[in-house]
Amino acid sequence: MSTTDLTPLRDFVMAFGNLLNGQPDEPQILEQGAQLLRGLVAVDHWLPAQYARPDPKHYQQYLLHADSTQRFSVVSFVWGPGQATPVHDHTVWGLIGMLRGAEYSQPWRLHADGRCVPDGEGVRLEPGQVEAVSPRIGDVHRVHNLFEDRVSISIHVYGANIGAVQRHTYPPQGGRKLFVSGYSNTTLPNFWDQSAEFRKP
Repeated sequence: MSTTDLTPLRDFVMAFGNLLNGQPDEPQILEQGAQLLRGLVAVDHWLPAQYARPDPKHYQQYLLHADSTQRFSVVSFVWGPGQATPVHDHTVWGLIGMLRGAEYSQPWRLHADGRCVPDGEGVRLEPGQVEAVSPRIGDVHRVHNLFEDRVSISIHVYGANIGAVQRHTYPPQGGRKLFVSGYSNTTLPNFWDQSAEFRKP
């Protein structure tokens, strides 16, 4: 049984829910939400080991929390050495915070001929840094682990239950392909059990 202190994750989920309770617009969500996420990824002692495990073949997307009305979800992305996503979109706003290692996000855009092409400079994310995506500011990118010899982990927050959202990948030959990502786990971290705090001597 894990003894990881889940307090930072619980505090983050509560703060993010309170932020959304104020019905902010998207720019406010991305600005204020990024501040909250920076606080969460500034410390690296709260993520349980079972939600930080890589897979030798594919990156893993572990659900850490889904809001009861699906306003937002929090996931850990675990990148094995050298692993990468295809070019893909999200269709909702998202925040990506780097917890361990480093990753590189290359923006792409749809060309007039229907192909997806790189769009400007990529973004290197180091621990503690946060990047935003959305259909409004740029929603298509490809991400890879910058390290060929170690695991990298990022914490993502999305404006929906992202594992159930219909999204798209963009093959090199053009067009787009529908996909639903799902999640790599079937259990969630129980950060709501605060009973241990009352059992302290």
